[in-house]
Amino acid sequence: MKPISPTIHGVLDYLMVPVFFLAPRLFGFDGLPATISMLLAGVHLVLTVLTAMPLGLIKVIPFKVHGAIELVVGLALIALPWILGFAQVNSARNFFLAVGIVILIVAMLTDWKSTGNATARI
Repeated sequence: MKPISPTIHGVLDYLMVPVFFLAPRLFGFDGLPATISMLLAGVHLVLTVLTAMPLGLIKVIPFKVHGAIELVVGLALIALPWILGFAQVNSARNFFLAVGIVILIVAMLTDWKSTGNATARI
């Protein structure tokens, strides 16, 4: 059994929103990396709100689909500094690497088979 339940995953997802939003100010990066981080705050909030898990509010995205999206996003965040050319900005590069790794670890430790009694309303 994996240790992160859908409820705990939801809490972690909601906690990531201010992390993405505040990261440019906290870690001192601007420009494209800051814009991407702020956009990710909004995207992460929308994804979490729309996911069929206990803390999802609208529940239209199946929990397993949410997990697949997070796997892709985690990998993309790790590659993003090089793909978009800001790998030389240490604070931004390190933030995106760290967040990508954390998202992948959380994804690997989440019990995606459980819905915590939340089902998608499609």
